[in-house]
Amino acid sequence: QMKLVASGGGSVQAGGSVRLSCTASVVLGYLENIHCWAWFRQTPGKEREGVAAIDDGGTATYTESVKGRFTISRDNAKNTLYLHMNSRKPEDTAMYYCAGDAYVCGPSIASMPTTRFEYWGQGTQVNVSS
Repeated sequence: QMKLVASGGGSVQAGGSVRLSCTASVVLGYLENIHCWAWFRQTPGKEREGVAAIDDGGTATYTESVKGRFTISRDNAKNTLYLHMNSRKPEDTAMYYCAGDAYVCGPSIASMPTTRFEYWGQGTQVNVSS
């Protein structure tokens, strides 16, 4: 079993940049290879929304609202996932969750429901003020 720990959230002004991190560690057994990493976000009363995903080869997919502003990346040696959030907007305010799965990523973040991801981080809150 593995544990994902997300960090990097906080309260910031619109237009700035921040980087979220998510690190995998072993709870029991061995560190399983995560082939598909993803970031989701959720606001109160709404369903969890896929933001971005990245596969082993570094191919990334993004939801339309963050294209050109957010960048997802991974450091396999450190078992860490990142989300670089640039040009943030108030509508980016949400709890951000990282997720990982042993299977390959789907063709788009929209094709990957929350139910397919086995591992989840605890969430990190991002507040963007105008």
